[in-house]
Amino acid sequence: QVQLVESGGGLVQPGGSLRLSCVASGSIFSVSGMRWYRQAPGQERELVAAISRGGNINYADSVKGRFTISVENVWRTVYLQMNSLKPEDTAVYYCNAVAWDTREYWGQGTQITVSS
Repeated sequence: QVQLVESGGGLVQPGGSLRLSCVASGSIFSVSGMRWYRQAPGQERELVAAISRGGNINYADSVKGRFTISVENVWRTVYLQMNSLKPEDTAVYYCNAVAWDTREYWGQGTQITVSS
C-alpha cells in the first residue's frame, strides 16, 4: 500500500506560480511512476504530468513549457511546479502513484484556483 498526501494548493492570480507537493509513504519500492491529474468542475479527470523511474517525463499539451514534474527524497516526494498559471488551470489536482503491478493509489486532492 502507498499513501499520498498533497499540499500547496490555493488561490493565485493569472500569471502567478505555485508548487504542489505530494508526500508518499508506505511501500515506495513498489512505485514505478508518479503522476499529477486534475479535474475541473463538470469535466473529466485529465493527466497533467507523469514521471517514471526509467526517467520518462510527459506533459499534457496544455501545460507544456509551464509545468514541471520532479521527484526527490528517493521518490518519497513528487512536485509539480506550475508557472504562468491561467484561469483554465483551475481544478482539483490529484497525486497518483502507479505500482509495478499496475495498481494505482490516489491522494485526496488539492484545489487550485487561478483568478484575479
